[in-house]
Amino acid sequence: QVQIVESGGGLVQPGGSLRLSCAASISAFSIRNMAWYRQAPGKQREWVADITNFRTTNYADSVKGRFSISRDNVKNTVSLQMNSLKSEDTAVYYCNLFPAPGDSWGQGTQVTVSS
Repeated sequence: QVQIVESGGGLVQPGGSLRLSCAASISAFSIRNMAWYRQAPGKQREWVADITNFRTTNYADSVKGRFSISRDNVKNTVSLQMNSLKSEDTAVYYCNLFPAPGDSWGQGTQVTVSS
């Protein structure tokens, strides 16, 4: 059974930073590829960044150079460092398996970028 808990969201001004964290109860976590996704109001959920079990990372063009994904295989966590935040980054952020996210999504964490 998969359990995912995201945290770290909040309200931040444009240009600010936030660090999101995801605690995942997933079997064989260390060999699983994980990703962050986000869903903005009125839009479909989209992929943001992923990290393989070898720690290879990939990013959506919209966040490349500003966001950084990392993982801790001892703590079974995935983090997303977000810098130079823009209003268009406002969304609920989720983490899950990649490329095929499971059906068990966490509650997500709200990120609001506004002055």
